[in-house]
Amino acid sequence: MKTPVGLVTAALAVAILLAVSFLIATSTRGQEQAFGSSAGELDVRTIARGLANPWALAFLPDGKMLVTERPGRMRIVTTEGQISPPLKGVPEVWASGQGGLLDVVVDKAFAQNKTIYFCYAERTDGGGRTTVARAQLNDGSGRLDDVKIIFRQQGPLSSGNHYGCRIAQAEDGNLFVALGDHFTHRDQAQNLGNHLGKLIRIAPDGSVPSGNPFAGRTDAKPEIWSYGHRNVQALAINPASGDPWEIEHGPRGGDEVNLIGKGKNYGWPVIGHGIDYSGAKIHDATAKDGMEQPLKYWVPSIAPSGMAFYTGKLFPKWNGSLFTGALRGAMLVRLTLNGNAVTSEERLLQNLHERIRDVRQGPDGALWLLTDSSNGRVLRVAPVAK
Repeated sequence: MKTPVGLVTAALAVAILLAVSFLIATSTRGQEQAFGSSAGELDVRTIARGLANPWALAFLPDGKMLVTERPGRMRIVTTEGQISPPLKGVPEVWASGQGGLLDVVVDKAFAQNKTIYFCYAERTDGGGRTTVARAQLNDGSGRLDDVKIIFRQQGPLSSGNHYGCRIAQAEDGNLFVALGDHFTHRDQAQNLGNHLGKLIRIAPDGSVPSGNPFAGRTDAKPEIWSYGHRNVQALAINPASGDPWEIEHGPRGGDEVNLIGKGKNYGWPVIGHGIDYSGAKIHDATAKDGMEQPLKYWVPSIAPSGMAFYTGKLFPKWNGSLFTGALRGAMLVRLTLNGNAVTSEERLLQNLHERIRDVRQGPDGALWLLTDSSNGRVLRVAPVAK
């Protein structure tokens, strides 16, 4: 007996409707899915979306977040996912190539002084440079007040690449700032007479603190703390020691994790583990007297970005681990540490297929991530509830 055409059509319509409903539900729930890990299943939840290439995230004392968007906007995002209009008072940035509004950090005494620090690509005659500013956050009025530029990078200008631009505040209140080599001027990373490819140390007002290793030398910039860096994309203070650590991009291979020492030379471009994008040789060798070795390097490159030392209670198995995102690698990476040694690596969230731009530990002990796209998201990573 043949099934009537009308019944077939109706059944097909119901099937299509159920399939579409399933896809919609799946795509919604897909933003709150579980991923395996050494600490058990991870709940990865989308808190906010629709951000244009978000670059940095910083938590305020009330639990809200400051988020920068590379085109030049700074917003406040709540843990419920509410996104504020762009804050007024942000200086004009040069959003070209890899440049734009980049890192932001909250002063340790923010509850008293409302001070934040941020860095961005500033256009000047013939190119761009990394600039650092401070301001008072007036969240009630949705603006930045008393914005002051406290540092401008000096040296050959960038055509749009390798600004670096990560900030970390030490316990003494001074700021470490990572500055890129501007890509086409890589040899300048070895020149102490400018700020390219350097990690600098400045006071909150931009002055040079006592104890900087090259202060007083006529052939060196007094702000320099270390040199021989390429394109630093992550910077944090290790809470176990108080030392700054950084993670920088290599060319084709040779991304590095470095423990930063006062006055040390990290070798770029003289030593390293990568090759040029053309396939040409860059380095003299992988090691040389007077130049530091990385704690870890990646070949091939994963393009790491953002970092956080984990000290929370949500993931007790991961206490003391170092986390970094990956852009090219599209994942979250956990590094196990034994003192200053990297002993193992775990690659997480690979099935998420997202470029991870920043990683921070939240006040709730969760890991908070930014995805780098024109429809960027704020993600919260926590254990799956049992």
